[in-house]
Amino acid sequence: MEREHFITPDALNRHLGDQDLSIICNFMTMPGDDRDGHEEFRQERIPGAVYFDIDRIADQTSNLPHMIADSEHFSTLMGELGVSENDDIIVYDGPGLFSSARIWWNLRLMGARNVRVLEGGFMRWKKGYYPIESKPPNKPDPVSFNVELIPQQVISSSQLLDLVNEGNGTILDARSLARFNGTADEPRKGLLLGHMPGAISLPFTQLIDDGSLISNDRLRQIFEPLLTNGGPIVTTCGSGVTAAVLSLALTCAGYDSHRLFDGSWTEWGDQESDFPIINIKDNNYA
Repeated sequence: MEREHFITPDALNRHLGDQDLSIICNFMTMPGDDRDGHEEFRQERIPGAVYFDIDRIADQTSNLPHMIADSEHFSTLMGELGVSENDDIIVYDGPGLFSSARIWWNLRLMGARNVRVLEGGFMRWKKGYYPIESKPPNKPDPVSFNVELIPQQVISSSQLLDLVNEGNGTILDARSLARFNGTADEPRKGLLLGHMPGAISLPFTQLIDDGSLISNDRLRQIFEPLLTNGGPIVTTCGSGVTAAVLSLALTCAGYDSHRLFDGSWTEWGDQESDFPIINIKDNNYA
């Protein structure tokens, strides 16, 4: 059974080759991982898929990883991939719901009308013995992607600092509880450990079952007791990727107004910053 914002492998297989269908893949790797996601895509992929490189389709002037690109850069690179904002866009990753949520969020942020995530990702596609393309990918025909940026879906560090100082809103942190508490190191070296004052730990893995988002009813049961003060809802993580899993989950649960902190902990926990940090390990502000 399909639900909004998702498509099953069987349904996608029936629509392969449709004129307005665009399939976008990302096999994201973490810092220190020796995998090459782009090379994995070249080796095998869903037929007709193109590769969304989140570090290339990003702000090239920032020292933070995969920050959102400006409208012109995003429009140019999506057009080169042959993707229009009006296409029926399907995004997928390897495990099912990891970097695909970030692509879903980024495309919607830039005004794409119809974006869905493949249930179970490429792993479920392969398990179902659906078609796989292994020859070198064809270069897509360029098209126009007209950006209509929705800025209220993003929050800056200065805006978030205001919320923290005011004690207003709900900040949901998608990292593991150990990273949230500051008892485990961050994947990116050199960052301070801990979390933002007032933030709530909600590891994105708690919202996923077998590569798919848990039911909307179960999501509402999780979110309702957390979202009680009526203020702004903010999602954050390590570098803005799994925060998008929370953003997708909030949308599915019926919460349409929420903002993603793009810089996430990579920006907030930078040793050169002076943002307030709570570290459970030291039981103090850093």
